[in-house]
Amino acid sequence: MNDEHDLIDSPLNQTYRANGRSVEIHIYRMPNTGWTLEVVDDQNNSTVWDGEFSTDKEALDTALEDIKAEGIEAFIARPPNQHLH
Repeated sequence: MNDEHDLIDSPLNQTYRANGRSVEIHIYRMPNTGWTLEVVDDQNNSTVWDGEFSTDKEALDTALEDIKAEGIEAFIARPPNQHLH
């Protein structure tokens, strides 16, 4: 049985910065599983991709492509009192 101490962090984990904002890219796995991709904002809100990745590089490439395509703001939660319009 695996527990949190078995969690393997990728050496590719990093902070991504754009437009004066930043998010943490976390890539991790348990023994004998694929890689999980999670992006965490400065309020500890996270976006986790469905499914697993074969390699940590594939997960990182996906994160960077998606953040660049959608904009970093898409991965940062709005404060509850902030309205869209």
